Amino acid sequence: MANLPKTKSPVIIYGVFILGILCTIAFRSITILYELAPAFARPVWYFGVIGYIAFFLHRYLISVRRKRAIKDFQLHEAVKNAQSLSNDQKEVLQYLLNSITKSKENFNYLAIFILSALALIVDIILCIKGM
Repeated sequence: MANLPKTKSPVIIYGVFILGILCTIAFRSITILYELAPAFARPVWYFGVIGYIAFFLHRYLISVRRKRAIKDFQLHEAVKNAQSLSNDQKEVLQYLLNSITKSKENFNYLAIFILSALALIVDIILCIKGM
């Protein structure tokens, strides 16, 4: 049988959450920084992009692990055959499992991760060429 999935520690969960919030604030502040303190705009952009790379890679891996756990542990069948659950409970659990299984969120996370990494690479190349 596959390894049992485990959630990350609260430190990682809250750390990634705070990172996501800070990166969102960073991106929203860039246009203001261009006007008020242009020297800070590029470092804030780098922070936002690098943070997004880490954040969305983390989200992608969670999404993949959830889908794998549902498949590996045959949870659709287990819920269907569970006798200790009411029909309403089974329907709700099937809804949750279907929602996770059918969701394309992992592709969204992967796309943002890849595009952020590409943006960072392109910017570094342009900076080097501009020297």
